[in-house]
Amino acid sequence: MSSLKADVYVSPPIPWKKPNGTVGGPWSPITSTLIHSPSSAILVDTPITISQTTDLITWIKATIPTKKLTKIYITHGHGDHFFGLPLLLKEFPEAEAIATKGTVEHMKQQITPQLLSKTWEIQFPDQIAKPFILATPLPENGEIDLDGHTLHAIDVGQADTHSSTILWVPSLKLAVCGDVVYGTVHQMLGECDTRAKRDAWIASIRKVGALGPEMVVPGHKRASEMDGSYHLAATRVYIETFEEMLGRAKDARELAGWMLERYPERFNEGALIVGCVNAFRALKREREGKL
Repeated sequence: MSSLKADVYVSPPIPWKKPNGTVGGPWSPITSTLIHSPSSAILVDTPITISQTTDLITWIKATIPTKKLTKIYITHGHGDHFFGLPLLLKEFPEAEAIATKGTVEHMKQQITPQLLSKTWEIQFPDQIAKPFILATPLPENGEIDLDGHTLHAIDVGQADTHSSTILWVPSLKLAVCGDVVYGTVHQMLGECDTRAKRDAWIASIRKVGALGPEMVVPGHKRASEMDGSYHLAATRVYIETFEEMLGRAKDARELAGWMLERYPERFNEGALIVGCVNAFRALKREREGKL
């Protein structure tokens, strides 16, 4: 029996601001996972805001009061999974932020002034800790040691963004999946705006399934959800359903309406709408010979 344990914290959904100043959202809830031995721990992913990260720190201290946080692993480069690093590393100075090389490069893109000014700084004004901190790239083998237990950072490729990874914990049969896998939350298909990218996401899900996980932690889920392997099939079927309905819908509005009818229990309608709009834009470019 493994001496490792795992706990999952879900940062609750919060409102965000649109470019016109009105309130949007709320943003999807975000998971952070603690994997810990009798003496040390690794955290996987952070939330976005100062307030969310402060609450996460409180939870970490209560969950592993006598253990040392040694590493913070980032699954992919979207800012809503690493913006909490400055506060976490200030509170836990012995910890090191780590990620694959592809994720680190994506993180760099996320904090460029041009992108920040159009996205994160508008959506969460004065709520993101600075200066930003990037992760240190892992060796090519992606192995991470936790008190003699080897954890594996596995680059699966496309998910809701490129260069996506999971953290595989063999002794627990645990896959911490970032945004490769979703819970009961509308999946962000905004960057997966072509059939090829959506097929590639499904291929990434199958790579996770091939590991034989018994526990699967989605990057976004409702706090009450169990962390099970059933999330793999649910994430895949959502993409397949989107694809099938895209082929019949006359426009983004109709597609979004059909998806909402099919998935009335899923959280974050805004993510769905972005995916629908971008999918039809990509279809238009394809018809015009621009793809």
